[in-house]
Amino acid sequence: MNYAVIMAGGVGSRFWPKSRLKCPKQFLKLIGDKTMLQSTVHRILPLIPMERILVITNADYTDLVIEQLPGIPPQNVIGEPIGRNTAPCIALAAIVAEQMDPDPTMIVLPSDHYIRDENEFRRVLAAAARKASDEDVLITVGIRPNRPETGYGYIQVNENNGSDESDEFCVVKTFAEKPDLQTAINFIASGDFYWNSGMFVWKSSTILRELQKHLPEIHREVQKVRSHVGGEGFIKSLQDYYHSCMSISIDYGVMEKAGAVHVIPAEFGWNDVGSWLAVYELEKKGTDGNVIRAPVTHLENCQNCYVVSGSDKLIAMVGLQGFAYVETDDAVLICRLEESQEVKKLFETMDTPELRKFK
Repeated sequence: MNYAVIMAGGVGSRFWPKSRLKCPKQFLKLIGDKTMLQSTVHRILPLIPMERILVITNADYTDLVIEQLPGIPPQNVIGEPIGRNTAPCIALAAIVAEQMDPDPTMIVLPSDHYIRDENEFRRVLAAAARKASDEDVLITVGIRPNRPETGYGYIQVNENNGSDESDEFCVVKTFAEKPDLQTAINFIASGDFYWNSGMFVWKSSTILRELQKHLPEIHREVQKVRSHVGGEGFIKSLQDYYHSCMSISIDYGVMEKAGAVHVIPAEFGWNDVGSWLAVYELEKKGTDGNVIRAPVTHLENCQNCYVVSGSDKLIAMVGLQGFAYVETDDAVLICRLEESQEVKKLFETMDTPELRKFK
């Protein structure tokens, strides 16, 4: 059977001051009336029932997950004692899923992405799950690029490798890190590169086999957790496991080295929502291209600005183009939208006693 694994452990530092260590990006309503996590679960529910959805998050956030996802079995929410990137997380999810099903097919999803066409999203994942269930292959979802984006990793593919023209899967040729602009332009021009979405589909047995081959230490350590799943010793076994694991992504640790990696190309309006600029671009624009999410504002000669506040204070702006104004109870961020990726650096340097309380 199919299981969804939702990775929900990030800090979301690019979305400060809304995103905080106590309540990061995935638990916020950045777009629409659901939190990012709720939207992710909502769009997968027609494919996979709640009892077969696993959420891997930071141990500090397990109560938040259970609060935001009524109906999820509490044992399906697993708290990581420390962050170790995606490879240890996925290895753990595989052995937990195997305690629920002899050889489950895993659909691995980030918790904080935006998908416009949810029907096409589910069609793509269902097709990938069928192939993964029938074959011992690793599958990743590649997004057809519509611009030379420097903020995403890329996947280069061989042309259609299926037995007939109806086979929509391709074999991976290489993975590429986030490129500079000229390299991204060249990638787009070549026609055989896709954005790396961070979404994966495979059988648990397949990914565990590849982990054993390419990350044997993680594979060995996660096996020690297996007998404790669902038991009293589970939390202690997680502590031991995570403290023994290196921090490494599944892309770098496995996907770039494995032989049987396939891509299913997709177009369903995907966005990884990586900055305030991304949120602005997804929102409906008002007068002069401005997005206003605040009770009381007065803008004069301002274009393409993003204003967010829950305060009753008047927010007045004059002569600004392409700025973000984000206000919370105790902090205000003002930056150019084009530079909103740099909010992460701002957050990371808030390490003095005076600033740390605002993280």
